[in-house]
This record gives sequence, C-alpha cells and structure tokens, in this order.
Amino acid sequence: MEYVIRPVRADEWAKAREIRLVGLQDPVAHLAFVETYEQAVERPDVFWQDRTSAAAEGVVTRQFIAEAADGRWVGTLTVLVERPAGEVRFGEAAKMDQTHVVGVFVRPEARGTGVADALFAAAVEWSWSLAGPPIERVRLYVHERNGRAAAFYRRAGFEPSGDSVPAPGDPTARELELEIRR
Repeated sequence: MEYVIRPVRADEWAKAREIRLVGLQDPVAHLAFVETYEQAVERPDVFWQDRTSAAAEGVVTRQFIAEAADGRWVGTLTVLVERPAGEVRFGEAAKMDQTHVVGVFVRPEARGTGVADALFAAAVEWSWSLAGPPIERVRLYVHERNGRAAAFYRRAGFEPSGDSVPAPGDPTARELELEIRR
C-alpha cells in the first residue's frame, strides 16, 4: 500500500489526537512516551488545536504524518527545533543548533512497510532545510529496554551520542540519546 508523508495541517487536530491516543495504548507506550493515555485523553480540544496548529506552522516544531489512500493516518512523528538559547524540553540544554525527534508511532499493520523510514527521511530532510543557523544534528532518545525502536533508529542511521538521562518515572532506567550529525 502507498502512503503520503506530509506535514500535519492545523485543522487536523482531531486526527492528531486520535493517532496520539492510539499510540499511547501501544504495548510499549510506557517505554516510548513520557505522557500516558490517561493524561492525554483528559486534555481539552483547545490543547489539541493549539498543539496541531503549532506543528503545522513548522517554526519550532513540525509533525509529519503518513496517510493512506483512504485518508487514514498510519504513522506520525514530531520534530522539535532546539537552539542553544532555547527552552530545555528533554535531556540537557542544546549546546548546538539541533532538532529532536519525539512522538514516533506507526500502527502495527503498517510496520515493516517503509512508513517509519519515510517519516524519518522527511524529519531529517526538514531539519537540514531550516533557516537560521544550520542544524548540526538530529537527535532522539530511546528507552534502554525498547529494543525494537532502538534497532530501527540505528538502521535509520542514528548512532549513540554517548549521553543518556534517567527515564522519566524510573530513575533506575536510562533513556539513551542517539543522533545523526550533518
């Protein structure tokens, strides 16, 4: 099946909410996401509208989706722009101009079809194309026990940076930072 990879549009907040809620119910969601399904489902519509609108603008964040021919979303990821003088979202403050991939989810029936590869290609290409000081790297974090995701990220070209942070909610576990440098 063919999929279109594209940025989210501001008026698609309900679909953005739906795929996020599905992703938060995935069996490894507790390892992959900082937010829980219970937290997300309680958020008001205005939260989803604002979040999707910001991701559609593509200034400090960009959400990409994989859309099937019937309009169903089968995958998504979000890219956050991190500049040295900017806000710390996760991990340490940016020491360089970089982007940070978060919120990666592909529906089980679309896994292994190239959707994740295409989403990551779009995210990296968008990162390199940003105006302003050039982006020096694209980074992400993966829970040390999320082997499936870690294997994909390595196959997609991400390499360990050597940095890690405590996993949210579990100080005995680590989130490993992976990166692609320009």
